[in-house]
Amino acid sequence: GTVLTGTLYPLLLETLTGDKISVGPPFFNLTFGLLMAPLIVSVPFGPMLSWKRGDLLGALQRRYVGAPLAFLAAVAFFYVQHGGPVLSVLGLAAGLFLILGAIADLWYRAGIGKVSASIAWRRLSGLPRSAFGTALAHAGLGVTVLGIVAVTTFQSEHVIEMKPGEVTEAGGYSLHFDGMQPATGPNYTEERGHFTIRRAGVAVADTWSAKRLYTARQMPTTEAGILTFGLSQLYVSLGDATKDGGIVVRIWWTPFILCIWGGTVIMAFGGLVSLTDRRLRVGAPRRKAKAAKPAAAMEPAE
Repeated sequence: GTVLTGTLYPLLLETLTGDKISVGPPFFNLTFGLLMAPLIVSVPFGPMLSWKRGDLLGALQRRYVGAPLAFLAAVAFFYVQHGGPVLSVLGLAAGLFLILGAIADLWYRAGIGKVSASIAWRRLSGLPRSAFGTALAHAGLGVTVLGIVAVTTFQSEHVIEMKPGEVTEAGGYSLHFDGMQPATGPNYTEERGHFTIRRAGVAVADTWSAKRLYTARQMPTTEAGILTFGLSQLYVSLGDATKDGGIVVRIWWTPFILCIWGGTVIMAFGGLVSLTDRRLRVGAPRRKAKAAKPAAAMEPAE
């Protein structure tokens, strides 16, 4: 509904009044937050509530450990990343709360800490696959939320003019611009810029970024250099050349961006695990029990 409103409202307004407006990221960011915040908070309680007879107070009591742990971990992460909007702590805590909630669901079902390890393992291994699918889906949503909050809060962008031999900083790494080189491909020509990435003075990677021209259609494109460091990525893109022999370089540091895609994969995998649960598969009834014994064999003896 939010996307439909943001997409069609400008068209409807232009048709009725002739006014032209654009609905940009602020609208979607605001509505997404208002809709997702209560959903994210309520999701971890779902698996602990039985259909039509759930005990909300009991579910809240089972979450009294996960909530403060998630908040403390979010504050620690916030401090390590050198600050940002204060509300990002709540977003990080919500993502961690989802992950801890998924773990706690399996924890309580298995009775870990209340029964012996062998019994807990037997209970855990005996849970239906849909329980593991649910836990994976909820944990995947938490990982995605962490990625979204981290990228929107802690990402950095630099647009600077660089000449060969100059160095700039991004995400704790030093980018050394080594210079430009011409190159020719099968159907294009390009000017490539080489960058050496160093951390604490030690070269850890290098990348090329290019401005490419496809000769047949005279179509220019930009090929960004992308480097992955753990769950974070560094993007280097070339802009226009300057009159004094430099070139405009655009650099993005996107911390934990792979959590967004990794969480999506985890959610999808959780759905696949749930589909393997025979109880939830449409058109896959259990095998029929063995045929009953013949009636003559069941008759009492005279």
